Amino acid sequence: MSKLKINIILFGIGNIGSTLINQIIESQEFFLQSKNIDFHFPIITNSTVAFFEKEGVGYSWETNFRELAVPFRVEDIIEFAKENEFENLIAVDATASDELIGHYNTLIENGFNIVAVNKKANTLPIDLYKQLRENLKKYDKEFLYETSVDTGFPVLQTLRDLYYSGEKITKIRGVFSDHLSYVFNRFSAEEKSFSEILKDASLLGLMRSTFKEDLSGNDTAKKLLILTREIGKEFELSDIKINSVIKEEHLEKNGILNKEAIDKWYKISKITQADNHVLRYVGEYDLEKNTLEVKLVSEPTTSAIGQLKGSDAIFEIYTQSYADVPIVIQGASPCRQAISRGIITDILKVSEKIKNKEAVWL
Repeated sequence: MSKLKINIILFGIGNIGSTLINQIIESQEFFLQSKNIDFHFPIITNSTVAFFEKEGVGYSWETNFRELAVPFRVEDIIEFAKENEFENLIAVDATASDELIGHYNTLIENGFNIVAVNKKANTLPIDLYKQLRENLKKYDKEFLYETSVDTGFPVLQTLRDLYYSGEKITKIRGVFSDHLSYVFNRFSAEEKSFSEILKDASLLGLMRSTFKEDLSGNDTAKKLLILTREIGKEFELSDIKINSVIKEEHLEKNGILNKEAIDKWYKISKITQADNHVLRYVGEYDLEKNTLEVKLVSEPTTSAIGQLKGSDAIFEIYTQSYADVPIVIQGASPCRQAISRGIITDILKVSEKIKNKEAVWL
């Protein structure tokens, strides 16, 4: 059987995007031998310029991009793909762009499947969320986004498998932010003040890019929304009750953190817990109570969430069949290599579906 050529159009060559290119180039022979799939990157972009190479980029892609990339519009990418009669197209969104998700439907209508790290398409208002899926069905295209909840392991796939098997999911709960996991794991185990640990996290660069999103609770809320929509719930972001890490009373009038106020608040929260309990910042959907919340909780040290270390994230899925014993998916803070491998897993799934469709037509 002839090899299947897959054309990957990569939007975003930051840490994750550049790692993806290098991992696929380095593993090209493996994919050919194990899957009979030949991956090409005929177009790669950052936010403003794109490098077009009909035969696909190679090991010198960074130099070529610096020297030959040109300003682009998404329409230019679609036109280039048509002119060169590219088949088996996968657009990979390795950005956090609001603008790019506005082009998803246009890409789908012009023959592109989509794999995304970007979580924004799945936190759109429910009408737009549904419209995107109707378009995917209409044009027989795929949209996979396992890494949109910032993991390299299959949380969303597990949820989907349970849901489509007819399993009743009663609760989804967990620590979804590796940054806040680090903060509260340390605060629970050490005698340092809360503001000192926040400063350490900031100095380590853990919270640099998403500092406000994490501390406001919005990042955890968006992941919770994605998770619940995977099981057919038509929630909006506004349906989630968010108790932020830093509250208004923890800030000065000019918006600067009031260290004394926040340290006092968290010290009281810590010392007034029951014995053998620790503070954790969780997202939680409870079917029975019909509640969606992002909040600080006091957790027994014997529980899976209570035993978290480092920057680990954890997802608990409660079901009717397993009653009070959750399915637990836990992993260390995802590095760019792990996220990239998660993207490759999605790319391979789309490629296999393309291969199966071709086999039906032969």
